[in-house]
Amino acid sequence: MTMAKRDTYTPESLLAVAVEVFNERGYDGTSMEHLSRAAGISKSSIYHHVKGKEELLRLAISRALDGLFGILQEPAARDGRAIERLEHVTRRTSEVLMEELPYVTLLLRVRGNTDTERWAMERRREFDHQVAELLKQAAADGDLRSDVDARLATRLLFGMINSIVEWYRPGRGGAATSQEVAEAVVRTAFAGLRTER
Repeated sequence: MTMAKRDTYTPESLLAVAVEVFNERGYDGTSMEHLSRAAGISKSSIYHHVKGKEELLRLAISRALDGLFGILQEPAARDGRAIERLEHVTRRTSEVLMEELPYVTLLLRVRGNTDTERWAMERRREFDHQVAELLKQAAADGDLRSDVDARLATRLLFGMINSIVEWYRPGRGGAATSQEVAEAVVRTAFAGLRTER
């Protein structure tokens, strides 16, 4: 991890460093001293901008959740057949995960040990529920197989999408672009879920 220069320190760069440290050490295993050393600034400088590490966690998780919930407001997620909306949400969820990789990684790793983590888990469940409703509607429309339980299909879909955080590393030689990965997720998932027409 590189040390941030004091003269280029901003709340945004502090947040980026905090997310990196949280992902590396775990939120519970991170102290303000760890954050201070990683950012190259004093603890008092950190406290000048945030109340503590839980506020940094909330800011980071909010960034990931705002990206995900923003997808549900996009026109292609709101208009048209449920199957097309579901495919759009799946593609965009994959893209947002890769665009905001450290932030979404942190969101996926929260375990409910703090108020902020419990809030994040509740928001994640809410997002998953909205996607599950789209999946149910697509099945009711006859566009998805009826022999796969909607809750199970939702879990499998998110399992595939969320696994991206474990292996996707942008900019590594020969790596697929985020658009290629997102398209592969949609093709792979819906080849098995769509009904034959």
